[in-house]
Amino acid sequence: MSVPFLDLKAINLAQAAELEAAFKRVLNSGWYILGSETAAFEASFAEYCNSAHGIGVANGLDAIFLILKGYGIGPGDEVIVPSNTFIATWLAVSHCGAKPVPVEPVEGTYNIDPSKVEAAVTAKTKAIIAVHLYGQPADMGPLKDIAKRRGLKLIEDAAQAHGARYQGGVTGQLGDAAAFSFYPGKNLGALGDGGAVTTSDDALAERIRTYRNYGSKIKYYNDVPGYNSRLDELQAALLAVKLPALDAGNQQRRAVAAYYQQHLAGIDGLILPEIPAWAEPVWHLYVVRHAQRDRLAKKLAEKQIGTIVHYPVPPHLQPAYADLGYKEGDFPIAEVIHREVLSLPVSPTMTLDDAAEVVAGVKAALAEIAG
Repeated sequence: MSVPFLDLKAINLAQAAELEAAFKRVLNSGWYILGSETAAFEASFAEYCNSAHGIGVANGLDAIFLILKGYGIGPGDEVIVPSNTFIATWLAVSHCGAKPVPVEPVEGTYNIDPSKVEAAVTAKTKAIIAVHLYGQPADMGPLKDIAKRRGLKLIEDAAQAHGARYQGGVTGQLGDAAAFSFYPGKNLGALGDGGAVTTSDDALAERIRTYRNYGSKIKYYNDVPGYNSRLDELQAALLAVKLPALDAGNQQRRAVAAYYQQHLAGIDGLILPEIPAWAEPVWHLYVVRHAQRDRLAKKLAEKQIGTIVHYPVPPHLQPAYADLGYKEGDFPIAEVIHREVLSLPVSPTMTLDDAAEVVAGVKAALAEIAG
Protein backbone atom coordinates (compact mmCIF):
# COMPACT_ATOMS: atom_id res chain seq x y z
CA MET A 1 0.00 0.00 0.00
CA SER A 2 1.34 3.41 -0.94
CA VAL A 3 1.10 6.38 1.43
CA PRO A 4 1.53 9.75 -0.30
CA PHE A 5 3.19 12.53 1.62
CA LEU A 6 0.13 14.77 1.21
CA ASP A 7 -3.00 14.28 -0.91
CA LEU A 8 -4.32 17.79 -1.49
CA LYS A 9 -6.92 16.55 -3.96
CA ALA A 10 -8.47 14.26 -1.35
CA ILE A 11 -8.41 17.02 1.27
CA ASN A 12 -10.24 19.47 -0.99
CA LEU A 13 -12.68 16.98 -2.53
CA ALA A 14 -13.99 16.27 0.96
CA GLN A 15 -15.61 19.73 0.79
CA ALA A 16 -16.08 19.87 -2.99
CA ALA A 17 -19.76 20.86 -3.00
CA GLU A 18 -19.24 23.73 -0.55
CA LEU A 19 -16.14 24.94 -2.37
CA GLU A 20 -17.94 24.89 -5.71
CA ALA A 21 -20.85 26.83 -4.21
CA ALA A 22 -18.44 29.44 -2.86
CA PHE A 23 -16.77 29.73 -6.26
CA LYS A 24 -20.11 30.27 -7.98
CA ARG A 25 -21.11 32.86 -5.39
CA VAL A 26 -17.93 34.87 -6.05
CA LEU A 27 -18.23 34.42 -9.82
CA ASN A 28 -21.77 35.71 -9.80
CA SER A 29 -21.01 38.60 -7.47
CA GLY A 30 -18.95 40.54 -10.01
CA TRP A 31 -16.68 41.76 -7.18
CA TYR A 32 -13.29 40.07 -6.91
CA ILE A 33 -10.93 42.18 -4.76
CA LEU A 34 -11.45 43.50 -1.19
CA GLY A 35 -15.15 42.83 -0.96
CA SER A 36 -17.59 41.16 1.40
CA GLU A 37 -16.02 37.70 1.13
CA THR A 38 -12.63 38.96 2.31
CA ALA A 39 -14.17 41.02 5.10
CA ALA A 40 -16.22 38.05 6.33
CA PHE A 41 -13.26 35.69 6.33
CA GLU A 42 -11.03 38.25 8.04
CA ALA A 43 -13.58 38.60 10.84
CA SER A 44 -13.99 34.83 11.23
CA PHE A 45 -10.26 34.16 11.26
CA ALA A 46 -9.62 36.95 13.75
CA GLU A 47 -12.26 35.46 16.03
CA TYR A 48 -10.70 32.01 15.66
CA CYS A 49 -7.35 33.47 16.73
CA ASN A 50 -8.87 35.49 19.59
CA SER A 51 -7.58 38.66 17.95
CA ALA A 52 -9.25 41.99 17.31
CA HIS A 53 -8.16 42.16 13.67
CA GLY A 54 -7.57 39.84 10.74
CA ILE A 55 -6.06 41.36 7.61
CA GLY A 56 -5.91 39.25 4.47
CA VAL A 57 -2.76 39.61 2.35
CA ALA A 58 -1.27 37.92 -0.68
CA ASN A 59 0.90 35.32 1.08
CA GLY A 60 2.69 34.43 4.29
CA LEU A 61 5.93 36.19 3.41
CA ASP A 62 4.05 39.43 2.83
CA ALA A 63 2.27 38.95 6.15
CA ILE A 64 5.58 39.00 8.05
CA PHE A 65 6.96 41.81 5.88
CA LEU A 66 3.92 44.03 6.39
CA ILE A 67 4.01 43.56 10.15
CA LEU A 68 7.63 44.70 10.18
CA LYS A 69 6.83 47.65 7.88
CA GLY A 70 3.84 48.50 10.02
CA TYR A 71 6.11 48.77 13.04
CA GLY A 72 8.50 51.03 11.16
CA ILE A 73 11.34 48.51 11.06
CA GLY A 74 13.86 49.19 8.31
CA PRO A 75 17.48 49.95 7.40
CA GLY A 76 19.85 50.01 10.36
CA ASP A 77 17.54 47.83 12.48
CA GLU A 78 18.03 44.24 13.56
CA VAL A 79 15.44 41.52 14.02
CA ILE A 80 16.09 38.29 15.91
CA VAL A 81 15.10 35.21 13.89
CA PRO A 82 15.57 31.47 14.35
CA SER A 83 18.62 29.93 12.71
CA ASN A 84 16.39 26.92 12.02
CA THR A 85 13.45 28.01 9.88
CA PHE A 86 12.17 28.32 6.34
CA ILE A 87 13.95 31.18 4.60
CA ALA A 88 10.77 33.29 4.29
CA THR A 89 11.22 34.39 7.91
CA TRP A 90 14.59 35.90 7.04
CA LEU A 91 13.48 37.27 3.68
CA ALA A 92 10.77 39.39 5.27
CA VAL A 93 13.41 41.06 7.44
CA SER A 94 15.72 41.61 4.48
CA HIS A 95 12.93 43.06 2.34
CA CYS A 96 12.44 45.73 5.01
CA GLY A 97 16.11 46.63 4.79
CA ALA A 98 16.76 45.32 8.30
CA LYS A 99 19.28 42.65 9.31
CA PRO A 100 18.23 39.15 10.42
CA VAL A 101 20.12 38.06 13.53
CA PRO A 102 19.92 34.28 13.94
CA VAL A 103 19.53 32.43 17.24
CA GLU A 104 19.87 28.67 17.62
CA PRO A 105 16.92 26.36 18.42
CA VAL A 106 16.15 23.97 21.22
CA GLU A 107 17.29 20.80 19.49
CA GLY A 108 14.39 18.61 20.62
CA THR A 109 11.59 20.99 19.58
CA TYR A 110 13.34 22.64 16.58
CA ASN A 111 12.10 26.06 17.79
CA ILE A 112 14.11 29.13 18.86
CA ASP A 113 15.78 28.78 22.26
CA PRO A 114 14.65 31.63 24.55
CA SER A 115 17.73 31.17 26.76
CA LYS A 116 19.92 32.24 23.83
CA VAL A 117 17.86 35.21 22.67
CA GLU A 118 18.89 37.91 25.13
CA ALA A 119 22.57 37.57 24.24
CA ALA A 120 21.67 38.45 20.64
CA VAL A 121 19.87 41.68 21.55
CA THR A 122 21.71 44.91 20.73
CA ALA A 123 20.83 48.58 20.67
CA LYS A 124 19.72 48.03 17.06
CA THR A 125 17.30 45.20 17.83
CA LYS A 126 13.66 46.10 17.21
CA ALA A 127 11.80 42.77 17.20
CA ILE A 128 11.89 39.03 17.80
CA ILE A 129 10.24 36.70 15.30
CA ALA A 130 9.19 33.43 16.93
CA VAL A 131 8.46 30.71 14.38
CA HIS A 132 6.04 27.97 15.39
CA LEU A 133 7.94 25.55 13.20
CA TYR A 134 6.24 22.42 11.82
CA GLY A 135 3.09 23.35 13.75
CA GLN A 136 4.58 23.26 17.25
CA PRO A 137 4.37 26.54 19.20
CA ALA A 138 7.56 28.25 20.28
CA ASP A 139 8.10 28.90 24.00
CA MET A 140 6.38 32.28 24.02
CA GLY A 141 6.39 33.04 27.76
CA PRO A 142 10.14 33.66 28.15
CA LEU A 143 10.23 35.41 24.76
CA LYS A 144 7.44 37.74 25.86
CA ASP A 145 9.38 38.55 29.05
CA ILE A 146 12.49 39.41 27.05
CA ALA A 147 10.52 41.53 24.58
CA LYS A 148 8.81 43.46 27.36
CA ARG A 149 12.03 44.00 29.30
CA ARG A 150 13.97 45.17 26.25
CA GLY A 151 11.19 47.16 24.56
CA LEU A 152 10.93 44.85 21.53
CA LYS A 153 8.04 43.73 19.38
CA LEU A 154 7.26 39.99 19.52
CA ILE A 155 6.01 38.66 16.20
CA GLU A 156 4.66 35.17 15.54
CA ASP A 157 5.50 33.44 12.29
CA ALA A 158 2.50 31.12 12.49
CA ALA A 159 2.59 30.06 8.83
CA GLN A 160 2.60 26.39 9.84
CA ALA A 161 0.61 26.59 13.06
CA HIS A 162 -3.07 27.38 12.43
CA GLY A 163 -4.84 26.38 15.63
CA ALA A 164 -1.78 25.35 17.66
CA ARG A 165 -1.90 26.25 21.35
CA TYR A 166 0.62 27.43 23.93
CA GLN A 167 -0.45 27.12 27.57
CA GLY A 168 -4.02 27.02 26.31
CA GLY A 169 -3.74 30.17 24.19
CA VAL A 170 -4.12 29.87 20.44
CA THR A 171 -1.46 31.02 18.00
CA GLY A 172 -2.27 34.35 16.43
CA GLN A 173 -2.69 36.17 19.74
CA LEU A 174 0.46 35.15 21.61
CA GLY A 175 2.56 38.16 20.57
CA ASP A 176 2.05 41.68 19.25
CA ALA A 177 1.08 40.37 15.81
CA ALA A 178 1.09 37.10 13.90
CA ALA A 179 1.67 36.15 10.28
CA PHE A 180 -0.14 33.23 8.63
CA SER A 181 0.22 31.53 5.27
CA PHE A 182 -2.65 29.87 3.41
CA TYR A 183 -0.42 28.11 0.87
CA PRO A 184 -2.40 25.06 -0.33
CA GLY A 185 -0.42 22.55 1.75
CA LYS A 186 -0.98 24.36 5.07
CA ASN A 187 -3.38 23.10 7.72
CA LEU A 188 -5.72 25.85 6.54
CA GLY A 189 -4.86 25.99 2.87
CA ALA A 190 -6.33 27.98 0.01
CA LEU A 191 -6.56 26.76 -3.58
CA GLY A 192 -3.82 29.22 -4.46
CA ASP A 193 -1.68 31.59 -2.45
CA GLY A 194 -2.84 33.70 0.44
CA GLY A 195 -1.92 34.97 3.88
CA ALA A 196 -3.14 36.99 6.83
CA VAL A 197 -2.04 39.08 9.78
CA THR A 198 -3.80 38.85 13.13
CA THR A 199 -3.31 41.46 15.84
CA SER A 200 -5.12 43.35 18.56
CA ASP A 201 -3.02 46.45 17.89
CA ASP A 202 -5.53 48.84 16.27
CA ALA A 203 -2.91 51.21 14.91
CA LEU A 204 -0.85 48.41 13.38
CA ALA A 205 -3.93 46.90 11.75
CA GLU A 206 -4.80 50.23 10.12
CA ARG A 207 -1.25 50.68 8.81
CA ILE A 208 -1.17 47.16 7.34
CA ARG A 209 -4.54 47.63 5.65
CA THR A 210 -3.16 50.78 4.10
CA TYR A 211 0.16 49.27 3.06
CA ARG A 212 -1.43 46.20 1.46
CA ASN A 213 -3.57 48.34 -0.85
CA TYR A 214 -1.06 50.66 -2.57
CA GLY A 215 -0.79 52.78 0.57
CA SER A 216 -4.38 53.87 0.10
CA LYS A 217 -7.35 54.16 2.46
CA ILE A 218 -9.52 55.83 -0.18
CA LYS A 219 -9.27 54.70 -3.80
CA TYR A 220 -6.78 56.77 -5.82
CA TYR A 221 -5.62 58.70 -2.72
CA ASN A 222 -2.31 57.33 -1.44
CA ASP A 223 -1.00 58.16 2.01
CA VAL A 224 2.25 56.13 1.91
CA PRO A 225 4.28 54.26 -0.74
CA GLY A 226 2.39 51.01 -0.37
CA TYR A 227 2.25 47.56 -1.94
CA ASN A 228 -0.20 45.33 -3.77
CA SER A 229 -0.72 42.46 -1.33
CA ARG A 230 -4.37 41.51 -1.01
CA LEU A 231 -6.17 38.26 -0.30
CA ASP A 232 -8.59 38.00 -3.20
CA GLU A 233 -12.32 37.37 -2.85
CA LEU A 234 -12.20 33.85 -4.28
CA GLN A 235 -9.52 32.57 -1.93
CA ALA A 236 -11.25 34.26 1.01
CA ALA A 237 -14.52 32.52 0.14
CA LEU A 238 -12.81 29.14 -0.18
CA LEU A 239 -10.94 29.62 3.10
CA ALA A 240 -14.21 30.53 4.82
CA VAL A 241 -15.54 27.12 3.77
CA LYS A 242 -12.48 25.34 5.12
CA LEU A 243 -12.06 27.21 8.42
CA PRO A 244 -14.86 25.36 10.28
CA ALA A 245 -13.17 22.02 9.41
CA LEU A 246 -9.74 23.11 10.66
CA ASP A 247 -10.01 21.80 14.22
CA ALA A 248 -11.22 18.38 13.09
CA GLY A 249 -8.39 18.18 10.56
CA ASN A 250 -5.88 19.18 13.22
CA GLN A 251 -7.26 16.51 15.53
CA GLN A 252 -6.70 13.83 12.90
CA ARG A 253 -3.15 15.07 12.42
CA ARG A 254 -2.67 14.75 16.20
CA ALA A 255 -3.93 11.17 16.10
CA VAL A 256 -1.44 10.25 13.37
CA ALA A 257 1.41 12.00 15.19
CA ALA A 258 0.52 10.28 18.47
CA TYR A 259 0.65 6.93 16.68
CA TYR A 260 4.11 7.77 15.37
CA GLN A 261 5.27 8.95 18.79
CA GLN A 262 4.18 5.65 20.33
CA HIS A 263 5.23 3.18 17.66
CA LEU A 264 8.49 4.78 16.50
CA ALA A 265 9.80 5.41 20.02
CA GLY A 266 12.99 3.69 21.09
CA ILE A 267 14.30 2.88 17.62
CA ASP A 268 18.06 3.19 17.63
CA GLY A 269 19.28 6.20 15.63
CA LEU A 270 15.81 7.65 14.99
CA ILE A 271 15.16 10.94 16.79
CA LEU A 272 11.53 11.93 17.34
CA PRO A 273 10.26 15.45 18.06
CA GLU A 274 9.87 16.45 21.69
CA ILE A 275 6.56 17.91 22.86
CA PRO A 276 6.71 20.16 25.93
CA ALA A 277 3.83 19.87 28.41
CA TRP A 278 2.66 23.40 27.52
CA ALA A 279 2.44 22.72 23.77
CA GLU A 280 -0.50 21.51 21.69
CA PRO A 281 0.99 21.12 18.20
CA VAL A 282 -1.13 20.85 15.08
CA TRP A 283 1.48 18.79 13.22
CA HIS A 284 1.68 20.65 9.95
CA LEU A 285 4.70 18.38 9.58
CA TYR A 286 5.86 15.35 11.52
CA VAL A 287 9.64 15.60 11.39
CA VAL A 288 12.09 12.93 12.53
CA ARG A 289 15.88 12.92 12.37
CA HIS A 290 18.36 10.28 11.29
CA ALA A 291 22.08 10.48 10.55
CA GLN A 292 21.49 8.64 7.24
CA ARG A 293 18.45 10.69 6.28
CA ASP A 294 18.95 10.45 2.52
CA ARG A 295 19.28 6.67 2.57
CA LEU A 296 16.17 6.43 4.73
CA ALA A 297 14.20 8.67 2.35
CA LYS A 298 15.30 6.61 -0.65
CA LYS A 299 14.31 3.32 0.95
CA LEU A 300 10.93 4.72 1.98
CA ALA A 301 10.36 5.91 -1.60
CA GLU A 302 11.05 2.36 -2.77
CA LYS A 303 8.29 1.25 -0.40
CA GLN A 304 5.95 3.91 -1.86
CA ILE A 305 5.94 6.03 1.28
CA GLY A 306 6.23 9.73 0.53
CA THR A 307 8.66 11.94 2.44
CA ILE A 308 10.06 15.45 2.05
CA VAL A 309 13.07 17.21 3.55
CA HIS A 310 12.04 20.42 5.35
CA TYR A 311 14.63 21.95 4.83
CA PRO A 312 17.95 20.79 3.35
CA VAL A 313 19.96 24.03 3.80
CA PRO A 314 19.66 26.48 6.72
CA PRO A 315 19.18 30.15 5.80
CA HIS A 316 22.63 31.27 6.93
CA LEU A 317 24.27 28.89 4.43
CA GLN A 318 22.05 29.83 1.49
CA PRO A 319 23.71 31.83 -1.33
CA ALA A 320 21.03 34.48 -0.78
CA TYR A 321 22.71 35.34 2.54
CA ALA A 322 26.35 35.04 1.53
CA ASP A 323 26.74 38.77 2.19
CA LEU A 324 26.23 38.20 5.93
CA GLY A 325 29.49 36.25 5.99
CA TYR A 326 28.31 33.17 7.86
CA LYS A 327 30.13 29.90 7.35
CA GLU A 328 29.53 26.26 8.11
CA GLY A 329 29.85 25.68 11.83
CA ASP A 330 28.52 29.08 12.89
CA PHE A 331 25.14 27.63 13.88
CA PRO A 332 25.86 23.94 14.50
CA ILE A 333 22.49 22.98 15.98
CA ALA A 334 20.58 24.29 12.99
CA GLU A 335 23.09 22.68 10.65
CA VAL A 336 22.78 19.20 12.13
CA ILE A 337 18.99 19.50 12.12
CA HIS A 338 18.97 20.44 8.43
CA ARG A 339 21.29 17.53 7.60
CA GLU A 340 19.13 14.97 9.38
CA VAL A 341 15.46 15.98 9.18
CA LEU A 342 12.89 13.97 7.26
CA SER A 343 9.15 14.69 7.22
CA LEU A 344 6.85 11.67 7.32
CA PRO A 345 3.29 11.74 5.95
CA VAL A 346 0.69 13.44 8.15
CA SER A 347 -2.62 14.89 7.00
CA PRO A 348 -6.31 15.12 7.87
CA THR A 349 -7.12 12.40 5.32
CA MET A 350 -4.68 9.84 6.74
CA THR A 351 -5.98 6.92 8.76
CA LEU A 352 -4.20 5.03 11.53
CA ASP A 353 -3.86 2.15 9.06
CA ASP A 354 -1.88 4.54 6.85
CA ALA A 355 0.21 5.51 9.86
CA ALA A 356 0.84 1.84 10.64
CA GLU A 357 2.03 1.35 7.06
CA VAL A 358 4.48 4.24 7.48
CA VAL A 359 5.75 2.85 10.79
CA ALA A 360 6.28 -0.58 9.26
CA GLY A 361 8.09 1.00 6.32
CA VAL A 362 10.37 3.06 8.57
CA LYS A 363 11.26 0.04 10.69
CA ALA A 364 11.97 -2.09 7.62
CA ALA A 365 14.03 0.67 5.99
CA LEU A 366 16.11 1.20 9.10
CA ALA A 367 16.68 -2.53 9.44
CA GLU A 368 17.97 -2.61 5.87
CA ILE A 369 20.27 0.35 6.55
CA ALA A 370 21.62 -1.30 9.70
CA GLY A 371 21.99 -4.69 8.04
